[in-house]
Parts: sequence; C-alpha cells; structure tokens
Amino acid sequence: MTRAVNRMVGGIVSYARWPNAPAPTGRVMCMVGTPRLTDRMAPDVPGTGSVVVRRLTAEAITTRTDCDILFLGRMPVADRRQLIAWVRGRPILTITDDDAACIYGAMFCLSNRAASLSFSVNLDAIGRGPLRIDPRVLRIGGGES
Repeated sequence: MTRAVNRMVGGIVSYARWPNAPAPTGRVMCMVGTPRLTDRMAPDVPGTGSVVVRRLTAEAITTRTDCDILFLGRMPVADRRQLIAWVRGRPILTITDDDAACIYGAMFCLSNRAASLSFSVNLDAIGRGPLRIDPRVLRIGGGES
C-alpha cells in the first residue's frame, strides 16, 4: 500500500501547476496528523521532480511559507477546519487520506476501497485557489465530488 500511495500522491503533484513559479525540481509537503494509508510518505513524482516531506503540527503550518503541498491525516475536526480555511487563496495543493467522500475541503482525497487505491477530486476546493490542475488528472482518479 505504501508504494501505491506514494505513486498516486506523486502523480497528483505532477499535474499541479503553481502560479508565477517555474517548475522547480523539488516541492515541500507539510504533513499534519496521522496518515491512514501509510506511515512512510515519500511521494514518487514522475520525471525529475521530488517532494521533501515535513511532519508538522497544525499550529506550526500557519507560520510557514515553504509548504507547497499540505497533506492532512487523522486530526481533530477543529484543526482540519482551521487549516482548510488558512489554505484558501494560497498556492497550496491539499491532499488527505482521512476524508474518502472529499467533503471537508481538501482538493484530493485518497481512499482504499476493495483493496484498491483511488482518489476523489473536490472541484470546488480547486476552483477557490490559484493552483491550476491539469484536467487529465481526472483520468487517474476514482471520481469527483
């Protein structure tokens, strides 16, 4: 499961375009909470891209400026709401594995159904931010919300 999660997250990252920024060879993923699907998050981005993972608290995230990606694991609902509100309008890709229905505000929601990994897309969350997501990402997802 770990390998599948890392490949899927890396694939999602590869379809995101950050505004006014040349594509760097590396991005920073800030992880908050406890992931449900793997303890060893190391996104596998196709090509020459890479992602550095930093585990942080909900409080620490809002003081940082280097998070390109926010991964939300299991956490208190109040922390999740605070982080989703903070990220609105910022060029930060949000991914979670703790909201299979994709209703709490993350852009991409991973789920493990019937022993296969899939994800849902929250088009409303994507539309509220300055990131551009290539529509081809919908082909590898498990549906949309």
